Amino acid sequence: MSTNTYTSKFSSSEIEKFKTIFQNENASFSTPQYMYFQARGKGYTASFYKSGKLVIQGNAAAQIVSKYFEMQKNSLFETAGIAVSSDDGGEIAPYPHIGIDESGKGDFFGPLVIAGVLLDENGAKTLQEAGVCDSKKMNDKKILELQNLIKEVSVFDIIAISPSKYNELYSKFKNLNKLLAWGHSTVLENILSKKPCEIAISDKFADERVIQSALKERGKNIRLIQQTKAESDTAVAAASVLARGEFVKRISKLSSEYEINLPKGASNLVLEQGRKFMLKYGKDELKNISKIHFKTYLDITGGA
Repeated sequence: MSTNTYTSKFSSSEIEKFKTIFQNENASFSTPQYMYFQARGKGYTASFYKSGKLVIQGNAAAQIVSKYFEMQKNSLFETAGIAVSSDDGGEIAPYPHIGIDESGKGDFFGPLVIAGVLLDENGAKTLQEAGVCDSKKMNDKKILELQNLIKEVSVFDIIAISPSKYNELYSKFKNLNKLLAWGHSTVLENILSKKPCEIAISDKFADERVIQSALKERGKNIRLIQQTKAESDTAVAAASVLARGEFVKRISKLSSEYEINLPKGASNLVLEQGRKFMLKYGKDELKNISKIHFKTYLDITGGA
């Protein structure tokens, strides 16, 4: 029998009500990270995330939803393998599908990293239970801890564009969105060369035509979904974790190589460290650790 998955969003004020429901079904309870609780019963697992997302999975999921959530079944819950909820959180398409995300586009120092993750339903469930979510909601330590698990349960690809290569590509594309589209389509093509898939999801960063025009041979034959806040989808969240983890490792390596702390982002501390770097190594070397189209570059160099 196929496994059903129902996803929706609820207020955290309803925690106790839901607990009572699953207690009545003789479920066993645990509290994995990023969840208020997880209830396991005969033929189903119910996970109530701190985001407010309730995911009910298993062969008996439909019976649980029909029994206790009949009013919400049609208006709040959706199902199709794992389906998107009617709110802004949850899975966006049935599994298997590919999620793509990037890291470093807002960081003056360090590379641009783009990652893609192809998950099936079991892999998605494993990552949900491990607490995989949008990397912006996790610290670096947790991100690095989760990378190996993501790689174990998925087909993945990561491309890291060094600052010097990034600057070269940016001068060619003259536009960050076109560069991102090239990177996303390259990752997608690499994954599809390892395993076929019919659906891919990417956070929407530009007009759909920008990335559609960048798709390569295999990518042109799949359904590509571009959606804002796509990191609510586990595959996209996993891609964001892989991308950020690789970014963290590479900016740390650059810091060690040049013996100077290279902060993330584009803050005043970034300006301060950039000026220290230029005094020590010169303006030309600054191009090898930073993205020179940022206004930060002009602030550091004085526009010279």
